[in-house]
Amino acid sequence: MSTPNNRNNKNGNRKDNSEKPKFNSILPIAVLAIMFVLLFNVLITTYQKSKLIEVHYNEFKQMLDEDQIAEAEIQSDRILLTTKEEAEKSDDQRVYYYTGLLSDDELLPLLDEHGVEYYRQVVDEVSPIIQILLTYVLPFVLIYFLFTFLMRNVGSKMGGGMSIGQSKAKVYMEKETGVTFADVAGQDEAKESLQEIIDFLHKPQKYAAIGAKIPKGALLVGSPGTGKTLLAKAVAGEAGVPFFFISGSDFVEMFVGVGASRVRDLFQQASKQAPAIIFIDEIDAIGKSRDSRLGSNDEREQTLNQLLSEIDGFDSSKGVVILAATNRPEILDKALLRAGRFDRRIIVDKPNLAGRLQTLKVHTKNIKLTEDVDLSRIAQVTAGAVGADLANLVNEAALRAVRMGRQAVNQEDLLVSFETVIAGTEKKGTVLTDIEKRIVSYHEVGHALVAALQKHTAPVQKITIVPHTSGALGYTLQMEEEEKFLNSKEELIGEIRTLLGGRAAEDVVFGTQTTGAANDIERATDLARKMITMFGMSKKFGLMALATTESQYLGGQSAMNCAESTAAEADAEIRELLGKCYEESCQMLRDNREHLDEIALFLLTKETITGDEFMSFLKDPEELPASNPMEEPKPESQAENQTTTEETPAEPAAPEHTAEEPSDTNE
Repeated sequence: MSTPNNRNNKNGNRKDNSEKPKFNSILPIAVLAIMFVLLFNVLITTYQKSKLIEVHYNEFKQMLDEDQIAEAEIQSDRILLTTKEEAEKSDDQRVYYYTGLLSDDELLPLLDEHGVEYYRQVVDEVSPIIQILLTYVLPFVLIYFLFTFLMRNVGSKMGGGMSIGQSKAKVYMEKETGVTFADVAGQDEAKESLQEIIDFLHKPQKYAAIGAKIPKGALLVGSPGTGKTLLAKAVAGEAGVPFFFISGSDFVEMFVGVGASRVRDLFQQASKQAPAIIFIDEIDAIGKSRDSRLGSNDEREQTLNQLLSEIDGFDSSKGVVILAATNRPEILDKALLRAGRFDRRIIVDKPNLAGRLQTLKVHTKNIKLTEDVDLSRIAQVTAGAVGADLANLVNEAALRAVRMGRQAVNQEDLLVSFETVIAGTEKKGTVLTDIEKRIVSYHEVGHALVAALQKHTAPVQKITIVPHTSGALGYTLQMEEEEKFLNSKEELIGEIRTLLGGRAAEDVVFGTQTTGAANDIERATDLARKMITMFGMSKKFGLMALATTESQYLGGQSAMNCAESTAAEADAEIRELLGKCYEESCQMLRDNREHLDEIALFLLTKETITGDEFMSFLKDPEELPASNPMEEPKPESQAENQTTTEETPAEPAAPEHTAEEPSDTNE
């Protein structure tokens, strides 16, 4: 008997608590409305009095004799006067005079004598009750409803923080997403993992018959732009069920309890529409680990706790599947990832060569292409690109075709668009001095020549000294002939030599150093650091890992995980490796100084040469066309003290390295 009584008491308490807030929310509004009405009446009365000046009756007669009165309003208890001086002013600036009304038979003839316009106010008798209602009650009612309306709006926008109304989740529900797996290319493994969820939503009885339970949730993990959201929509489109989309940041508010309320509301809506799919994008916004070292946030933790409770509480057999996406899985709370919640982790990785080709075909299916378009070639040169990058590349190519007055996209449009993505468009208005152009030319040829003289480097595809909007004054483009997933120590050292080839050319030819090698040095240092601290390619440290990768899907930044003395020794090892590679690059250029001069002088004339032209010139210098006569650079021995008068701009940070990105941007 005690259990039912306790339940009744609880229900009764809930009822009382639900009624109390209503009264408490009305009382402050009523008090504010009354205070506002009283204050309003006081202000109106004060304002009216400031516009009225009382004069004695004899003063009024004197003003009348002096013809100062322009108009007189005879009221029930007084005469309201407007002087000629005040009559010339605007209504908001006008001041009125008044005097008491006396029994004076001479008043009207006197007004007529002085030409004063006068009239008597006709006042309809109003009931005192009605007057009170109009003066006090009606303003109070209007103000009350106005306050209620405003506070309800504010409360809803602030997530219920004003205790008025229930907060609703910002859920975007689509009954038909219009996206299927046919619209998602290059993610065959991820689609295969999600196919089981689709089959369950179609035929849940098949799994129930054998006693199997479908995983409650799946976590999509991958770099930005890989197509996580598109995959989730495709799952809903393939299953033909409602798709509830909400971002993790939509749960976060400054008021405690709002996020939890939105989580409950989200699951309630999904349960009503079951079978359905709930997709939470950027779940790391609310699913961050509750470790105090990462910062504590009561609102976020309450939201996470409510999410965990809802996942545990709902029955997956009803057909509600939870999908979430993140590019920071390492910071998610362990409770979120345990079995029974987000049971599966699906990696949405950067597409391989075949995946990029499929992605390009998907994005070009509605694009008019010429017969010379070779998408396999474009897929080959775009190693490391994600789906969003390829979509942008195709769109840029289409825009370029329109600008050029063509009705179809050709191969050149796609290749130029690719270069536009990595280096920006050409800056036709930038004018370099002769010495700057010479330095840029030798810098870029230095990269290309060092790369060509080594066995383990990607072939040169293009060399240009045309400035681009990215800030680059020129660049050397290298592309791997085939996709690679592993790099040997020799290949990495060859890449470091190539990166330092531009600075080496400046030093060998001009005996100076410019800011144009900033990005080259940054990339070479990063590569050397990874070789020493992460790849185990140091004789001194051997297989000891000195650094760990953080945020794998956000650039893969490394963090040192060793003693300070060990880090200092690692820095010395890195410096030694870079110095050795730099000296080797300088020696290569000294040994091939003739080729360096000839190709650099030709590049100065043409500004852009292809990889095939470069290799043919390297093999047979006599094939070089006659270049414009220019001052030959000083020998290294004569250029020791030479310096440039203007620095070339420093390069911006390069994007994530791929085999085909420019070896130099010489900015």
